Formats: sequence, structure tokens, C-alpha cells
Amino acid sequence: VYLTGLTPEKVKGMEYSALMKMQEKTFKEMPVDMVDFLKLGDEGMRRAEKIIKRMEGIADKDIFAGTVYSINEVSLKAPLTWPGKILPLAGNYAEHIKEGGREVEGKEKMAPKIFMKPNTAIIGPNDNILLPKPGNKIDWEAELAVVMGKKCKYVKKEEAYDYVAGYTIMNDVSERELIVEADREPSEWNGFFDWLNGKWMDTFAPMGPCLVTKDEVEDPHNLSIKLSVNGEMKQNSNTGNMIFNIPELIEFASRLMTLEPGDIISTGTPSGVGSSSGTFLKDGDTVEVEIEKIGLLKNTVKAEK
Repeated sequence: VYLTGLTPEKVKGMEYSALMKMQEKTFKEMPVDMVDFLKLGDEGMRRAEKIIKRMEGIADKDIFAGTVYSINEVSLKAPLTWPGKILPLAGNYAEHIKEGGREVEGKEKMAPKIFMKPNTAIIGPNDNILLPKPGNKIDWEAELAVVMGKKCKYVKKEEAYDYVAGYTIMNDVSERELIVEADREPSEWNGFFDWLNGKWMDTFAPMGPCLVTKDEVEDPHNLSIKLSVNGEMKQNSNTGNMIFNIPELIEFASRLMTLEPGDIISTGTPSGVGSSSGTFLKDGDTVEVEIEKIGLLKNTVKAEK
């Protein structure tokens, strides 16, 4: 009803079958999946704006009671429950590199360090971060995530924002001491893959609470970014401290692969991770990530059964 603009009077006079056909047509015009919505591009935003205007006109009418809810009456999922590629950054804040005991090279001698996470790592606001059975030291990483809105390849940094849909929050949860085989011969190669595999576990990419469109964020490189565990501040920085900024990350990533609507580039974490102090997540902990202009992402930690 709110998509088509029908008045309550017209709805009362329609046959049920006619309403169902109209509903089917409407859902084809307005996808319920965020990735499909992003693929509509500017047309999707125009349709969404029409819906908002119609909802404002009917939300207080008795006939629609039970179909309009306040934000406090619903449970939010991740903004993208089944996105395309998830591309986090390693070592994109100088202070985080230093707290890990490594030297910070000049930017001109570096390249962005992109890796991938699987879709099964995604959870939404208030979902549980699971401490996996093979886990030993589970850490947190507050990150600003960029959501792509258009398909692109070989993008120049000057044009990068043309392909961005908006921003959300991601917590790049990480296993710092994954041991696949206890008696395995130690090597630098095995150590790298243990680090990488420790990023892939289920629930290790909490995301939300929303996708904020880029027009709502004037400067994504001047946002407060914070993370607390059980109310104690652990990370407190600003996205302006990134080594490689968002246009540079998009330019680099699009040289390696085609970027598509719904792909996520998570821009790295500032200092204050648990491994720097030897403090890690435990059953019952509450983790909160807050980024200015986006909101608060809250998750509870539970041991995997």
C-alpha cells in the first residue's frame, strides 16, 4: 500500500487477489535485499524517497496499525546480510602498526594490505560474537566500512566517491593465536596463514547499525571512532589518522578486482586492540563500537557451544 500510494478507501474496495498481484509487482520494483537495492542506483534512492513521503502520510492512520513500527520495536539485522566481497585493511593506522611492534614506513614505500572475510562472518547489532572452539585469543578492531554502490574497475582516486553508496561500522574480530596443528613446524609462512585464517571465523564481522548514505557524511576522514569493552574505553581515535584514505583504497582495490554494489572495504583499525595489552574477549563481554554520524554497534560475546 505505501509503495503504490493507494488510499485506505481504495484498499477497502479491492479484491484480495488484486491486492496480492499489486504486492507482487511492488516487491519487484522495490527489492527487500540491500544489495539488490544498491544495484538500482539512483533509481533506488528515488523510489525510497517516495516510500518515505507516503509513509509519513499514513503512519498515524488506524487502518495501518501493526504495519508501522518505531525503531525500538524491531531487531535490526546487519545492513548487508549477504554482501559481495568483504575487504578489510591490515595496518592502515600508524599507531596500530607501532603497538604491534613494527616500524612505520613512509607511505610512498607502502601499499594497502587488503585481505578478505567470508559472508558467514557477518552478524548484526545485538547479535552474539561467538568464541570459537579453536580460538585462543579473540581480539576487537573498530573500523569504518565503505559500501560500494556501483560496479567499477580501474577507478582513479579523483572519481572514487562516484562509486560509493555510503558507510557503516564493522568490528574486524580477530583470532590472534590460531593453532591449527600444535606439533606443526613453525615458519613465517604458517604464521601468516594462521593470522589470516583467524580473521575468517563465523560471527567475526559484526556490522551496523545502519548504512548511512554518503550525502550524510560530509568528510569520512574526520569522524570520531571509539570502541569499549564492558564500558571501558579501549580505542579512541579519528578516521583522519588513516594512512591510505578512502579514494586511495578504492583506486588500489579496483586495480586488483572488479568492485560491485554491496562490496565492503573496511578501512583498518586504530591503536588500542587487545593484543597490545594482552587483554582478550571472554564469555559475557559487551563490545560497543561508535563512529560519529553513523551510530553505535553493540554485540555480546558468547562461548560457542
